[in-house]
Amino acid sequence: MPTPARTTKLDLDPATVKHARSLARKAGRPIVTMAKKHTTVAVERATLRLAGLGGADEEGTPWVNRLMDTVRADVGLEHGVSLPVWDALLRGEADDLTALAQKAAAGSVRFRLPEGRDAARARTASRRQVARGIKTVDKRRIERERLVKRHGDAPRQPWIYLIVATGDIYEDIPQAQQAAREGADVIAVIRSTGQSLLDFVPEGATREGYAGTYATQENFRLMRAALDQSSKELGRYVRLTNYASGLCMPEIAALAGLERLDMMLNDSMYGILFRDINPVRTFVDQRFSRQVHARAGIIINTGEDNYLTTADAVEAAHTVTTSQLLNEYFAKEAGLEDWQLGLGHAFEIDPAVPDSFRMELAHALLAREIFPKAPLKWMPPTRHMTGDVFKGNLLDGFFNLAGALTGQGILLVGMMTEAVVTPWISDRDIALQNVRYVMEAAGRLHEDFHPAPGGFIVSRANQVLAESIELLDRIVDTEHGRGLLDAIADGTFGLMKRPADAGRGLDGVAVKSSTYYNPATEILDAKEAL
Repeated sequence: MPTPARTTKLDLDPATVKHARSLARKAGRPIVTMAKKHTTVAVERATLRLAGLGGADEEGTPWVNRLMDTVRADVGLEHGVSLPVWDALLRGEADDLTALAQKAAAGSVRFRLPEGRDAARARTASRRQVARGIKTVDKRRIERERLVKRHGDAPRQPWIYLIVATGDIYEDIPQAQQAAREGADVIAVIRSTGQSLLDFVPEGATREGYAGTYATQENFRLMRAALDQSSKELGRYVRLTNYASGLCMPEIAALAGLERLDMMLNDSMYGILFRDINPVRTFVDQRFSRQVHARAGIIINTGEDNYLTTADAVEAAHTVTTSQLLNEYFAKEAGLEDWQLGLGHAFEIDPAVPDSFRMELAHALLAREIFPKAPLKWMPPTRHMTGDVFKGNLLDGFFNLAGALTGQGILLVGMMTEAVVTPWISDRDIALQNVRYVMEAAGRLHEDFHPAPGGFIVSRANQVLAESIELLDRIVDTEHGRGLLDAIADGTFGLMKRPADAGRGLDGVAVKSSTYYNPATEILDAKEAL
């Protein structure tokens, strides 16, 4: 049988790439099966949010938490929140969800698991109300498409992605708008440090945050409205990004869909590895959140770049590729399309390593060619930024050039003041000048860039792919039965050891009962048109 022709710049064997995807599918399939059998408090709270429940009590505890906690105390988590809640509404316990949550917080209502005809009525009522929320998400997606058509899209790729992070939403807004005027295509409002460990979503506009601004529905709404003004002013649609990660991943995803965010950081393993969130909790929550993102037309950004902040970027390069393949499988299983896969990778090799730039090109081009239809998110140097702003600006220039040479889709703007201070507007302006110069000077240079056949770049890329396949082989080794959960527990990714029976949020996970019902998962699983 003749060997198929190889057409990639890296001389990748299509059969080898196909085999890598097959192994990722084998590694990921048991995780999906597990996720489908479990629910979490965050999934159930997200369902209540889609049904329209918002707000918080005088102490700042969201009503979704108050209602969920009372239902769980009365009937358990394993049946889901929908049947007990809508059964109570149908029994006349309250006129609406907010009133019911208030009575639950006051201890003046008891919940039950309805049976027979009562269960059928609760199922119908809950589905009707949750479907309205999902229909709003659908409308927001259509609204985005209409605005892109009206204002125009970013003039080039990669999209220029820039972070604002003051802690105060009212300070973030003018900085974001100015960044858009200076050429940013995507504004990311980085989240306050520690929010991923909160098992609730703060309420309202926030003016205090450490190294970032809290992700809340009101903050989403305010920034989206401000960037819509900028889109109109600039004649191009400016995209908005936030973080759907941590213990409230499903809820934040739902709020992002309701408020028309365009991208969300959403990685299948980041919370496990870098926030010590229980693996089962994370995989259940990420599947639901990705189903919402798929429905909302939101592009996800995965977090493989983080591995290289704890592990060596040369030795651990194959773990990035392995994670990208796993993230792709989990994303597509949840309904995301290729154009929504902002798979992460980073420019993190020590600049002192000989041929470091050639290796960076090999890694970036490998990601580009394994995932040709995905936008990819290319991350700037952070680990080896020393505080020398002149050297940092030069290193960021090399990063930008690597992005231009390898045709990345989303390029995060590197800051010469990384690890020194929270960037000033002037820092961002200089960084954006760097990006604009490289992108305009390079033009379509990626069309002309062809590494030498059999040369250093080609050999390095094929070596990393081979090591990724070896790792996936070990994960799916049926004889020894390791599996992905065991691989995570052993510290395979980012050198972090995270066992499946430990970590934050484990007490918020339950195996679904035979009577479990959730209208949101029913609609999202079936991809129903509403």
